[in-house]
Amino acid sequence: MADYRRIADRIADDIATGRLQPGDRLPPQRVFARRRGIAGSTAGRVYTELVRRGLVVGEVGRGTFVRAAPTAPAGRALAESAGSAPVNLELNYPSAPGQSELLATGLAPLLRPDVLTDALGTAPATGTAAAREAAAGLLATAGWRPDPGRFLFAGNARQAIAAALAHLVRPGRRVGVESLTYPLVKEIAGRLGITLVPLATDGEGLRPEAVAAAHRAAPLSAVYVQPTLHNPTSVTMGAGRRAELAGVVRELDLPVIEDRIWSFLASGEPGGEPGEMAVGDVGALPPLAAYAPERVFVVDGLSKRVAPGLTVGFLVVPEGRVAGAADALRSGGWTAGRFALEAAVRWIGDGTVARLVAAKRADAAARQRLVAEHLAGFAVRGDARAYYAWWELPEPWRADTFRAAAAARGVAVTPGPAFRVAGVRRGSGVLAGQAAAAADCVRLGLASVPPPVLAGALRTLGDVARGGP
Repeated sequence: MADYRRIADRIADDIATGRLQPGDRLPPQRVFARRRGIAGSTAGRVYTELVRRGLVVGEVGRGTFVRAAPTAPAGRALAESAGSAPVNLELNYPSAPGQSELLATGLAPLLRPDVLTDALGTAPATGTAAAREAAAGLLATAGWRPDPGRFLFAGNARQAIAAALAHLVRPGRRVGVESLTYPLVKEIAGRLGITLVPLATDGEGLRPEAVAAAHRAAPLSAVYVQPTLHNPTSVTMGAGRRAELAGVVRELDLPVIEDRIWSFLASGEPGGEPGEMAVGDVGALPPLAAYAPERVFVVDGLSKRVAPGLTVGFLVVPEGRVAGAADALRSGGWTAGRFALEAAVRWIGDGTVARLVAAKRADAAARQRLVAEHLAGFAVRGDARAYYAWWELPEPWRADTFRAAAAARGVAVTPGPAFRVAGVRRGSGVLAGQAAAAADCVRLGLASVPPPVLAGALRTLGDVARGGP
């Protein structure tokens, strides 16, 4: 098993030293195996390892290419700085003006010695009664209010996803996901030994018939889906599609993990005054859990609403599943810290979260206006409420060559293949088309740089796109 890693290390050295340049095509795996005197399966492991490290990207029907620059490992692809570009549109952590001062006010009572003693203790996976009530109010939408008794708490939303997958899916089993999905889900699945099965989507998100077809081909153990402000495309399912999907998973007896980490942006009116905003997402569509409460696990958290450095992940589980999911949280070491729980309760209760959410909704809308202004005329897909945009590049650009050209001008973007789920075969209809299209797209994260810097970066990207490779 170590042999393929040593071979991958040598290829990585060739990339780091410049012997292999961005855009260079690696030989087909069978040719690579013959030249190196190794088995074809070993060559496949080498290429998979290079993809995992973010050094190469495979494009359907074209081959495997060296990426524009070495990036962070797959598990950190969107969570840490990538490359040395001074304007990083791969990161996507929103921050509101005055955020630190607001958060400090809520933390101050926790720093009293008598309170701090308790806050530095441990907390069970079920949190505290105050945390359960506060979280239930925060996540409530029109038509859905989660039962506080079915809440579990993780260190962050990613850990909540990992716990849900570990609880529901045995190693070696299959989980259906949108053909473009959150990259860290791919990393989590790899670590848990779970196979992700790409499912076709359309303008309303995941297609219910694709779930049924995949399950008939070989049984799925669960489905992971982002029905609200899907990352990276910003697509939001309508109520009719949600009801249809709920009907299909109920008929197939499939559990669903519903990722709602960005859903807080999808309710309320952008630009409203903070004092006018309710704590919960009262204007959002009800989650899938409202349509099939007996089988949907809801994942959410505070990292986007508040800040990534001190956060809590929420996992709302169906009735009767609390104990099993709590075991998965504990066994993975993913439970939330007591201090973070106490801080979350105070921030929710004193209105801090509501103020931050209102400010971030307005900020996201303003940043989308910058995209519309500076990338006018290009095929940029997005939602006026989202903190990201999906750019279908003009011909003859490809995602990795554009990424390289943008980096040379000081802007980092995420290539579309980072979101693509492996396993799409040529000639597999809609899925093959979606996989191929991702090679011509990039995602722009709009949240992590000041608006004037973002505007300059968008102008630069427009100039790069108009100039051609």
